[in-house]
Amino acid sequence: MPQLSLTTNVPVDAVVASDIIKDCSKALARVIGKPESYVMVSINGSVPMSFAASEEPAAYGELMSIGGIGPGVNGKLSAALAEILETKLSISRSRFYIKFDDVKGSNLGFNGSTF
Repeated sequence: MPQLSLTTNVPVDAVVASDIIKDCSKALARVIGKPESYVMVSINGSVPMSFAASEEPAAYGELMSIGGIGPGVNGKLSAALAEILETKLSISRSRFYIKFDDVKGSNLGFNGSTF
């Protein structure tokens, strides 16, 4: 159940958002090794944001997953997602943070229950 939330100060129109969501979904499924049908991705653009005292293009992401992430995978995920943001939104890799959160299934609700 990987869930990725991206926030950026770059304006994101519906077409670009759709491309980013699709690319991120495929990358997460591939790198984590879970079916894409489990992956959820959202993006929120035009958010006031400062990074290193500058309002140049920047982004922040949070990835939550029940397993599949950790020291051996997080660097690969960070690189894959940074590549997408750099290609689609011209956000430098040096202006993107991502937080990884490996959660227990009992702490995540779905379908009226927990995992």
